[in-house]
Amino acid sequence: MTSSDSFSFSSFRSALRTDFTSSLVVFLVALPLCVGVAVASGVPAELGLITGIVGGLVTGLLPGSSLQVSGPAAGLTVLVLTAVTEYGLPALGVIVLATGLLQLTLGALRLGRLFRAISLSVVHGMLAGIGLVLIAGQLYTLADEKAPGSGTSNIAGLPTLAADVLGSGAALTAVGIGGGTIAVMALWKKLPSKAQLLPGPLVAVAAATVATVVLDLPVARVKVSGLLKAVQPPALGDFGKLADVGLLTTIVAFTLIASAESLFSAAAVDRLHNGPKTDYDKELMAQGAGNTVCGLLGALPMTAVIVRSAANVQAGARTKASRVLHGVWLLLFAALLPGALGMIPTAALAGVLVHAGFKLLPVKELGPLWREHRGEAVVLVVTAGAILVTNMFEGVLIGLVLAVSKTAWEASHVHIDVDDSREGAAQVRIRGHATFLRLPHILDTLERLPADRAVELNLAGLRHLDHACMSALQNWADQHNAHTVQPERTRARA
Repeated sequence: MTSSDSFSFSSFRSALRTDFTSSLVVFLVALPLCVGVAVASGVPAELGLITGIVGGLVTGLLPGSSLQVSGPAAGLTVLVLTAVTEYGLPALGVIVLATGLLQLTLGALRLGRLFRAISLSVVHGMLAGIGLVLIAGQLYTLADEKAPGSGTSNIAGLPTLAADVLGSGAALTAVGIGGGTIAVMALWKKLPSKAQLLPGPLVAVAAATVATVVLDLPVARVKVSGLLKAVQPPALGDFGKLADVGLLTTIVAFTLIASAESLFSAAAVDRLHNGPKTDYDKELMAQGAGNTVCGLLGALPMTAVIVRSAANVQAGARTKASRVLHGVWLLLFAALLPGALGMIPTAALAGVLVHAGFKLLPVKELGPLWREHRGEAVVLVVTAGAILVTNMFEGVLIGLVLAVSKTAWEASHVHIDVDDSREGAAQVRIRGHATFLRLPHILDTLERLPADRAVELNLAGLRHLDHACMSALQNWADQHNAHTVQPERTRARA
C-alpha cells in the first residue's frame, strides 16, 4: 500500500467518523422541529417526521448542495395551515406533489439561479412576516387554546387570551411548560460549548416532557396515530381540486417560497464551509424530487432548513452521508419509538416555534438598515406587515412590487442643469437616466425657460434614454427650434 493510498483511506475513515457524529447532531436538532412544525400546521405529527425522512433519504442522496439538510420548515407553517383549513388534509398531497413537479421543471429549465434575483429586503420581510404570524398563532397553543385564524385576528385576540390564561389554572400550567421551554433554549446558548453538544430544542422539549409525565400535569399532548396510518396518498378524486383557482395560487406560492428559501439557505451554507459549492439548478431539482415524494405520501412540503444545515456544518460534516444518516435515525425513531411522541406536551412544541419565530425577526439588522438604506427598510417592514394583514402569497407580491417600484424610481434619477446667465443660447444639460417616470419633471423644467430664448439641449450625459423621453424631447426641440446634442448611442444609430 502506498503512502497516498494510506492517506486516502485514513481521510475516508475520518470523514465517515465525523459524518456519523454530525448525523446524530442533526437528528437531535431535526426531531423536535419536525414534530413541532407538523403540529403547528394542523396535521399529524408523523407527517413532519416523514418529510424529514424523505429530506434525508431522497433529497440527501441527490446532487446540488452537499451539506445543507432538508425537512419541514417553520417558514411554510402558516401557508400549510391555511391550505389544510381551506382545502382539507387530502388536498395537501396534491399541492405538495404539484409543487415538486414544478420545481423539477424549473430546475430542468435551468431557472434555479433566477431565485437569487429576489430582493433581499423582500426575503427578510417575508421571514419577518412569517415570524410574526407564527408567534401570534403559537401563543394560543402555548396556553392549550385554539387560535382564531388569521394573523390580524390572532393579534387582536391576545388581550382576551391573556385574561383567559390568568383565570385558568390549566392554561397557566401549559404556559409555564411552554415558557420554560423558551427559557431553556434562550439560556442554552450561553452555556459552555461542551454543554451545548446536545441541541437546545431537544433538551428543552425533553425536560418539558419529563416534567409533564412525572408531575402528571393536565396539559395537552401530541396525538399519535402511527407512521403508516399517517401516510395518506392523494386519491384520484383529490386531483379534481386542481380546477380551483385558489388552489392553483396556493401551489404557486408553495413553489416560489419553498424554492427561494431553499436556494437562499444554500447560499448561506456555502459561506459556512470551504467544500464544493451549490449547483442551484441541481439543488432545485433535488428539492423538487423530495417534494414529489412527500406529495405522493401526503406529507408536509420540504425546504432546505438553515438551522439544521448550520448544525450539520458546525458539527464537522464533510459529505452528504451525514444528512442521509440523519434521515435513517428519524426513520428508526418513528418506527421503533412512536409512543414517545404521545408524551410530548404541545405547549413545549409551541415554545420551540415561538423561539423560532423570534429568530426570524430582523431585530438587530433593522436599525442599521434604516440608517443606511431607508428604502430597503421600508420594503422589509411593508412586506412583513402585508403578510400579517393579508396572507403569505399576497404579502410577498406586495413586497416584490414595492421593491421593483423603488428600484425603477432610483434607476430613473435624472439631473437637469440650466445655464441661461450668458448671452446667446441657454444651455440645458440633462444627465443620468431619462425614462418616462421622470418625463413630467423634465418637461416642466423645459417649459419654464423663456419662450423667446434660443436653447441648446445637451443630452450627451444621458446613460439611458427611453423611447417615450426621446420622442417627447424631440417634439419639444422641434417646437422651440432648439439645437440638440444627442447621446453617443443615439448618434451612432442615426
